Amino acid sequence: MPPAPARPEGPRAPHRAAQLAYDYSLFSPADATSPKICRDFVRTVLRTLDREPLVMPATLCTSELITNVHLHTKGSAMLRILLTLTRLRVTVFDESPDPPVVTHPAAGAAACWGRGMALVVELADTWGVADDRAGRFAKGVWFELGGAEGGGPFRPHRIG
Repeated sequence: MPPAPARPEGPRAPHRAAQLAYDYSLFSPADATSPKICRDFVRTVLRTLDREPLVMPATLCTSELITNVHLHTKGSAMLRILLTLTRLRVTVFDESPDPPVVTHPAAGAAACWGRGMALVVELADTWGVADDRAGRFAKGVWFELGGAEGGGPFRPHRIG
């Protein structure tokens, strides 16, 4: 006679309905480690919520926005991720009121700097500067990527 199946230890988590929207935030100090930490945070959220097709463009755009904060301001940043059934919106708030500058280096140019916002413009479906402020932060630069259109059918993540 085969052994009886193992019973789960402890109480089971109650079933929760699928969420239709997620909102995550991360505060980031003015430190050289911030771009990697923010990139990893975005990657983890998207992979955990089964949005793998959005990982590459979202992490690259996030990295560029956080790197701009690190290079061009002296303060900290706040990263906010809003994920719905159809859209991903990532906003990077910083303490500088100065808007980002988009430069398009000449084709074949060997410049190592100045391509970050041009990459965001190229990869994102849309981007802009937030009209609202978040606490001590003076502005928020955001980008959006398509959800279901660019990443296949969305399966809401079940918790529990």
